[in-house]
Amino acid sequence: YDGKCVFCRIARREEPGTALLPCEDEDLVCFRDIKPGAPHHYLVVPVKHMGNCKTLKTEHIPLVKRMMEVGKAVLQKNNFNDLSDVRMGFHWPPFCSIAHLHLHVLAPASQLGFFSRLYYRINSYWFIT
Repeated sequence: YDGKCVFCRIARREEPGTALLPCEDEDLVCFRDIKPGAPHHYLVVPVKHMGNCKTLKTEHIPLVKRMMEVGKAVLQKNNFNDLSDVRMGFHWPPFCSIAHLHLHVLAPASQLGFFSRLYYRINSYWFIT
């Protein structure tokens, strides 16, 4: 836990302004992005503080898969079922604003606006899927 990390505080329910969405994985939390790039834009975050996506190793593959499954489940709980029209990924440092691992889940990807299409561009220098 890092008390200076806003995502750590959100995960511990210490940020009253951020509502956590139902999540079936006790090691992860999910909440809406404060600057949504799509009609559905959620962040899936490990409760335990982890560095950004650059710190991921092979042993973290199951974690990332669970993060993706949580993202899909949250979309479906919010009545979005076209999982072929979803964009998920991480901002690559130095383009991530918070140094706590967080997966962006955006849908429908086909409705991303001009700037969101750039900011969340598939496998760019700044966003990896």
